[in-house]
Amino acid sequence: MAFGPLAHRLLLTLALGAAGTAGLALGILAALAPGIPAWSVPICAALTGAGTYGMAYALLRRRLAAAKRAVVQIASGSFEPPGQENTRGRRDELHALMQEIVQAGLRVQRTLRERERLEHYRREFLGNVSHELKTPIFSIRGFADTLLDGALEDEAVRHSFVQKIQHNAVRLGNLAEDLAEVARIEMGELTMTMEAFSLQHLMREVAESTEPLAASRQVTLRQTTAQALPLVRGDRERIRQVLSNLVDNAVKYNRAGGQVEIGARLLPTKQIKVSVADDGIGIAPEHVGRLTERFFRAEPSRSRREGGTGLGLAIVKHILNAHGSQLMIESRMGRGSTFGFSLPVATGSDLAHPH
Repeated sequence: MAFGPLAHRLLLTLALGAAGTAGLALGILAALAPGIPAWSVPICAALTGAGTYGMAYALLRRRLAAAKRAVVQIASGSFEPPGQENTRGRRDELHALMQEIVQAGLRVQRTLRERERLEHYRREFLGNVSHELKTPIFSIRGFADTLLDGALEDEAVRHSFVQKIQHNAVRLGNLAEDLAEVARIEMGELTMTMEAFSLQHLMREVAESTEPLAASRQVTLRQTTAQALPLVRGDRERIRQVLSNLVDNAVKYNRAGGQVEIGARLLPTKQIKVSVADDGIGIAPEHVGRLTERFFRAEPSRSRREGGTGLGLAIVKHILNAHGSQLMIESRMGRGSTFGFSLPVATGSDLAHPH
């Protein structure tokens, strides 16, 4: 890297200062020691200045060049942090400056990567939303057009098509609600009202509300909760949402004659472990880790047929995260699946207003 005019002026100033100091010292020495020839004073001063300039240039050139390369890379968005051997050096101002440049480059790099990730997510999200909206809308339009083209006269066809229109309208409504929920989560508006409540009562309510669906699918619901569980701390309505989603999925993705077991037990860590287990079709191992991704479906055709939006487990994950918990998933193909999470036992002020 070629030095600029300012750098050369600084080095020249340093060299002149060194030459002047050397000349003064030699002049005084020549005056005190007559054997030293006078002509050697300016020569020695000039050599001292030139040597100082050369040494300073050699010492600073590589370090300033490295700093400039780093700044250029940061500006272009392609920063590559220098290796440790390139950042090891004297603990001086230039070293501190280089460290600041490296840290700034790393921050910019992280910001750019996060921006790319969010942009990828935005494109994928919009594409998925567009697809999810088109499918029921096209179905409703197709059934309506068929009815208007003369199928209204056929009572059996008319009844069947109206049912299908209603099914797709419900699916659109569910998608709109889940999208609104995701929007609230993305905007940081997922608020929790923490209180003490009976998990057993809530599980019983969810089981009772799901019983008609289970009966229509010939699936047996069982609640295997210990009799004397303490109250838990959490947002009751949000945990209802979590449980309802897990139990609904366990019923919908089961088989005729299958069973769904809703259980809870107290752990030694003063947490209550909740589990929803089924003996249904199971989930392929490569899909388990992706179940909480937005719009991901292990079985796309069946999920859409059941009216799923592909957002339920993503919302469940965020609700549990807000409770300091995680969704745990275990599954074996053809043997069933178990979904679980934990909630803390209510203590202190939480017990003042139990629900």
